Amino acid sequence: MKIVAFNGSPRIEGNTEILLKECLKPAHEAGEEVKLFNLNLMDIKPCQDCGGCDTTGRCIIDDDMTEIYDAIREGHRFILASPVFFFGLSAQAKAMIDRCQAFWCERYLLKRPIPEGPLGRKGLLIIVGGMKKEIGIQCSEATAKAFFRTISVPEHETVSFLGVDAKGAILQVPDALKRVYEAGTRLLR
Repeated sequence: MKIVAFNGSPRIEGNTEILLKECLKPAHEAGEEVKLFNLNLMDIKPCQDCGGCDTTGRCIIDDDMTEIYDAIREGHRFILASPVFFFGLSAQAKAMIDRCQAFWCERYLLKRPIPEGPLGRKGLLIIVGGMKKEIGIQCSEATAKAFFRTISVPEHETVSFLGVDAKGAILQVPDALKRVYEAGTRLLR
């Protein structure tokens, strides 16, 4: 099984990264193949809405998204982890998602969705933010749902944490690591 994980946080060793690492432990323990993309360190240009992928399902921009496209095509389980900024996913996560317009064209215009394969395709969204209102979770979840469905992931789970802002503060949330570890375990089923 191939697990593809996206760290959408710019903060090194912050709450999002801590949660993602814990979530990936079951996959590592099971000996599964894990491909982790730290989006903040990648050269990913924003979608230009140029129409270049409309008839091919392939983006014409040549940057680090090429590696992500390949991983998405080959993956079985997908984890998107992001902090919540202004009620939404981080710019790093959103730029990657927007560039998946090529998959949208391939799926909906060209009627060539990514095949489910024998292991199926499932997703997990991990979001953490300092706000205490659910709107940040709801907006982030809506974007992630569109992303997952576009890359032929028909179901996903969301694990979210509110009121967590300072670097490392997630470690003070009593069940946070347990919750993401268990979600990572369920993802492998």
